[in-house]
Amino acid sequence: MKTIIKDTITSILVTLVLGVVLCGFYPLIVYGVGQLLFPHQANGSLIEDNAGRIVGSEWLGQNFASAKYFHPRPSAAGTGYDAANSSGTNLGPTSRKLMDAVKAAVAQYRTENNLPADTLVPADAVTSSGSGLDPHISVKNAHLQTARVAKARGLSEGVVASEIAKATEGRSLGIFGEVGVNVLKLNVALDKLATK
Repeated sequence: MKTIIKDTITSILVTLVLGVVLCGFYPLIVYGVGQLLFPHQANGSLIEDNAGRIVGSEWLGQNFASAKYFHPRPSAAGTGYDAANSSGTNLGPTSRKLMDAVKAAVAQYRTENNLPADTLVPADAVTSSGSGLDPHISVKNAHLQTARVAKARGLSEGVVASEIAKATEGRSLGIFGEVGVNVLKLNVALDKLATK
């Protein structure tokens, strides 16, 4: 009986100590290190507009439909770019529904960007990402949208291309992923440029 009581008390004490360490000290240390060494990332990598208002996070895609903005990848997350319903389409490569949707998206992309009918359209322009929240597009996708955006904003294509270069991000650690253009950063930079 003494052994059972002793083991029960030991178990309760270990649970309390681990609870304080793992649910109290550890999160506080991680929070403090994050705020000290990586404050921008630890607070959501938020992006502000000209007025200092937060317009989003550099890690979450948003829908831009106006001709003066670069358009992101399509999204299958909820009703589109819904972080609470992050997901892809789950349609396989032999799905007729996927093929029809991509064919329609290619035609729409060529039309809205005033491209010839034989222009190769990058896959990221007409297919959604696995999360539906990808904030990046390929450099090729951005360059195909340049003429439309430049015309809508009354800017030269060279100025817009320069902003694309500034918003282009390399591979993670130099080897993982693909080079991409952050659409939100690019569109905010173009808005800031317009107010100068």
